[in-house]
Amino acid sequence: MQENYLAKWLSGELSDEELREFESSPEYASYQKLKDVSSKLMAPDFDSEKALMRLKDEHIANAPRVISLNPFKKFLRVAAVIAILLAGSYFYINSLNENVSTEFAERSEVVLPDNSEIFLNVDSRISYSKKNWDKNRNIDLDGEAFFKVAKGKKFTVSTEHGTVAVLGTQFNVENRNGFFEVTCYEGLVSVTHKNQETKLSAGSSFMVINGKIIKTGTPKGTIPSWMNNESSFESIPLKYVLAELERQFNIKVSTENIDTNLLFTGSFNNTDLNMALKSISTPSKTNFKIDGDNVLFYAGNTLQ
Repeated sequence: MQENYLAKWLSGELSDEELREFESSPEYASYQKLKDVSSKLMAPDFDSEKALMRLKDEHIANAPRVISLNPFKKFLRVAAVIAILLAGSYFYINSLNENVSTEFAERSEVVLPDNSEIFLNVDSRISYSKKNWDKNRNIDLDGEAFFKVAKGKKFTVSTEHGTVAVLGTQFNVENRNGFFEVTCYEGLVSVTHKNQETKLSAGSSFMVINGKIIKTGTPKGTIPSWMNNESSFESIPLKYVLAELERQFNIKVSTENIDTNLLFTGSFNNTDLNMALKSISTPSKTNFKIDGDNVLFYAGNTLQ
């Protein structure tokens, strides 16, 4: 590639033949990415004509011979564009957040810059700033995750239903549509919901269903049941149980002649679908039918 192709490309002066040759060069893809990023940036106002006139008055007027300004003006334009491309790309890339997500029937583990750990349940998403982590230990969560937080500065989990704040502990947060639950397994957790703060010690939970705070029992074990491949519920509306069944097995669940607001207490295995279906249908006194990836729960005599 000729050395002046970059300058001519930036100023739109390449011929068709030169443009084809430039686009086939190994460097073209990198230049194009930088150009695309810089097009989204707003450059500061700069009056090039006034700058050139000032430069002319101060320096060129005293020069011993006449120098053509056109090549120098073109060089300034190219240099300015390249500087903006490089600076803009640096700030754009370093401002991006880290994003981790799981699909239905998929889980993941994330180790943060301070060695805190996050275990993501199915159908969940987190976002955080790796670059600014030392200054701001904050996680945005949509879904469910279990946290093992390393001691240090304040650690927060932000959700649409509320904010959880700790210094170093182990806790679980579930933030689903209409459902919000925080369970503390170690240390002390602060939960802020609708500007009201609640302190949770180890072995206690805070739950909100459809905007209403629900009294909870004492959680069992030292980690959430889903990390042992089991989903457990205590007096939870059946619709949330069926929604979790969908997420764990990546299936579609429908109901017929069943009140899904009835409270369910029980658990199901997250690795055996047939066993899970029986674990739900027996205590809820319903029947089920499997058709591929679709499961229908129905009342006893509905399909007769």
